[in-house]
Amino acid sequence: MQIILIKDIDNLGSVNEVVTVRAGYARNYLIPQKYAIEASPSNLKMAEEKAKVKAKRENALLAEIAKVADVLKASPIKVGAKTGTSGKIFGSVTSIQIARAIKEQKGYEIDRKRISILDEVKEVGSHKANIDFGNSNVIELEFEVVGE
Repeated sequence: MQIILIKDIDNLGSVNEVVTVRAGYARNYLIPQKYAIEASPSNLKMAEEKAKVKAKRENALLAEIAKVADVLKASPIKVGAKTGTSGKIFGSVTSIQIARAIKEQKGYEIDRKRISILDEVKEVGSHKANIDFGNSNVIELEFEVVGE
């Protein structure tokens, strides 16, 4: 029996995928639990339309991510930190400080949990961090630590 999955199911398939399963498994488990619907011609058309809408939404999201990435890569972000006389920072720079600097300097609000600093930042100078936008969309951000 052919069915269209409504939810992701391990070892079977993902959302809007048409799969063939045994009739009893479909009628007794998948359909009553609202994991799948029968693959009738009208349901197939509906699943196709949902897939088109999802693809269009993902393309728009990727274009927005590319635009934000271009703005962030244009010039390095400046992060202020208290320093000693030798150029060492008291403490270290955190993802919270980088997120705040991006919001102030570039105008984009990025969740601090998406920012990962590549190495410990203990000195004034240029450093790098990664921003993960999800779906394997990771950009490398350059930021500069300046003394206050």
